[in-house]
Amino acid sequence: MPKRSEKTAKRAAAVKKISAEKPGLALPEPEKNVQPPAVEPSSGRVVIENVRPEVDGGRFPIKRAAGEKVRVEADIFADGHDELVCELLWRKEGAAAWNRVPMKALGNDRWRAEFTAAELGQYRYTVQGRVDYFSTWLRDLKKRLEAAQDVRPELPAGAELAAAAAARAAGVKADARKLAALARDLGAEGDPRDKAALLADPELAGLVSRWGGDEELVRYEKELEVWVDPVRARFGAWYEIFPRSCSPEPGRHGTFNDLIARLPYIAELGFDVLYLPPVHPVGKTHRKGPNNSLKAGPKDPGSPWAIGDRTGGHKAVNPALGTLEDFRRLVKAARARGLETALDIALQCSPDHPYLREHPEWFRRRPDGALRYAENPPKKYEDIYPLDFCCRDRQALWDEVKSIFKFWMDQGVRIFRVDNPHTKPFALWEWLIRDLRRENPDLIFLAEAFTRPRVMYRLAKAGFSQSYNYFPWRNSKWELESYFTELTRTGVKEFFRPNLWTNTPDILTEYLQFGGRPAFMTRYVLAATLGASCGVYGPAFELCERAPREAGREEYLDSEKYELKRWDLDSPHSIRDLIARVNRIRRENPALQNDASLRFFPLANEQLICYGKQAGDDLVMVVVNLDPDYKQSGWVELPLREFGLSPDKRYQMHDLLADKRYLWQGPRNYVELDPRACPAHIFRLRRYARTEQDFDYFL
Repeated sequence: MPKRSEKTAKRAAAVKKISAEKPGLALPEPEKNVQPPAVEPSSGRVVIENVRPEVDGGRFPIKRAAGEKVRVEADIFADGHDELVCELLWRKEGAAAWNRVPMKALGNDRWRAEFTAAELGQYRYTVQGRVDYFSTWLRDLKKRLEAAQDVRPELPAGAELAAAAAARAAGVKADARKLAALARDLGAEGDPRDKAALLADPELAGLVSRWGGDEELVRYEKELEVWVDPVRARFGAWYEIFPRSCSPEPGRHGTFNDLIARLPYIAELGFDVLYLPPVHPVGKTHRKGPNNSLKAGPKDPGSPWAIGDRTGGHKAVNPALGTLEDFRRLVKAARARGLETALDIALQCSPDHPYLREHPEWFRRRPDGALRYAENPPKKYEDIYPLDFCCRDRQALWDEVKSIFKFWMDQGVRIFRVDNPHTKPFALWEWLIRDLRRENPDLIFLAEAFTRPRVMYRLAKAGFSQSYNYFPWRNSKWELESYFTELTRTGVKEFFRPNLWTNTPDILTEYLQFGGRPAFMTRYVLAATLGASCGVYGPAFELCERAPREAGREEYLDSEKYELKRWDLDSPHSIRDLIARVNRIRRENPALQNDASLRFFPLANEQLICYGKQAGDDLVMVVVNLDPDYKQSGWVELPLREFGLSPDKRYQMHDLLADKRYLWQGPRNYVELDPRACPAHIFRLRRYARTEQDFDYFL
């Protein structure tokens, strides 16, 4: 002990000396013999653990769409063998009173209940439990009766519990009368078996438990949150289009009015969201030319993501597209066609953006004082400068960013696709999205962040309604099954909503480059049925545009990002009919409007993938040939018992793509798909077929 004291004293002296010489240097204090604070023991006997769903210990809300259920489970138990009463509590944010839902025992101390998140906005939920002394007494009484024991000494205890419940129910006269009568009957003279028969009514016994005392009630220490989005955040098909390429006249810059004329075509394809790249003025300094060249000609329009010139920045529209009034007219016309407009918000500036003159402190600089343009080595973006969201004047910058969103909200936009949100602070998005949603719970935010999984997940937790993901690069059966199992069968499903994009102006995958038209059909069926939300960059996708700028790269040759394009919408190579039919099937089948029910079925061919989704009685099963070059066949294996089917009875499989009906029997049935004709079946299962004459056959 003396040696330790000397050592501690010397260390303290050294700390004091260093602190005096360098007051800005913080060092830990020497160790002290401090007793831990006394912990007050809880009087409650109930323990609550492993509450699900819960994201990061309740740090972030889970996600639901309006009308979806929130199913809550928890481990709830107590010492001994007493029965428990457990409840789920939930309320809309701002409501004073909790709604209470009895939880059901699942076995092994696991309990479950659910509620419906009917309205947009935020809800809170938690769970609680207490010992149910009356149910415990009644359980033991029945055991004693079955053992032919004398139960007369036990009846007064039950009468006391019923009388106490009657007193607590005084405000509800009907309940109080029933409970008081039960207490009298249990306490009166008579045959114990007759008295026990009174409790055969589960409603009466449940009434006593419901009015049990809350003295030992234990509530989970956290109030968890659920954010409820519009249904469009869960289900929808997006169509990305450059308005400037919608002109019917070759070589002329398209306008918002030209895009309005294109709306019937997009609506006929069955899309729900019209997604526009940035519509702001495009800078001229360092403007990029065709194929991302460093020199642009006088008529080259430049990249829409190089935002800002002398006419304005993020709160202005490119004069070549039209006016702000034209934009508002486009939003209104799209809505009349069943299309909601989504706008790309890219928080970066061309060298000509007004922010560089008005707020030079918002930008990063090199040691020599020159502005630092955007880079993602080895890629260079000489035509844009990134904003410095951690600058000294960051609060003013953050407020300005929020004002950009509010400006476009005032123009009628409710959906925003955010460009590269992972290169901005997480705290910015958590603050901004929560603040905007406080008054506008109908907003939807899509995160364009093709980055590391944890970063993508953190953005989703911070508030993004939907997320780009790795679907474009998941092509094999094993990759698809393992990735979508992660997204739909783990805790990720509570906060991360994938939006499955087949392609983007930046992404032309090798599968599409080499697979040809069958590959485009395959990828759309996969995107539209694996995910409730999907998207395409068109018309490049439906026209099967697949020429890369260079071998081994994903950029398009003659990319629309840098030049005007003229698309032949009537090309015989177009897969517009298949897209329209798939989108119609999605709208007609609730099973395809959710991700939670996705499950995969065995099929002994690695080039064929089989999966299904269900919503109530609507059960859809999809088989896709992943090989764009060759016909593939195999035997599908279905869990008939789970579907309520008998192995000795036939059932109908209606192929919604080909509009053909087949009779299947038993768990194993044969499929064959030629990618040059149609690479997929989208079956709707009907449990009861009529006669063989009503259907076609596979063989």
